[in-house]
Amino acid sequence: MKYLLLIHQGDAPTPYDPEAWSRLSEDEQREVYATYQGINETPGVTPGLQMQPPETATTVRVQDGRTLTTDGPFATVKEALGGYFVFEADDLDAAIELASRVPAARLGGAVEVRPLVEY
Repeated sequence: MKYLLLIHQGDAPTPYDPEAWSRLSEDEQREVYATYQGINETPGVTPGLQMQPPETATTVRVQDGRTLTTDGPFATVKEALGGYFVFEADDLDAAIELASRVPAARLGGAVEVRPLVEY
């Protein structure tokens, strides 16, 4: 089964927020980078991509045949996605274990684990 691990940044500091990132020590910053590198090297993980900050987003809707765009995300910044992984695992427990390793999960964010539909 393949799972999509959606990283919700929440209050987790990222390098895109220098003020929040600077609250982590250099050792903690190195640990975050090393943890993500280790996750990317985990068998069954297809590395995802980190997303630019939410304020760079454009939200698209189609209403009455017209394409409408709005600057920024539809969700509040606190709910915004920061990145993702795809993980092929034997079961949900393995996907949850991997999600628990994602730094955002322990630094103020969350990781949503969702099974993918495969055709």
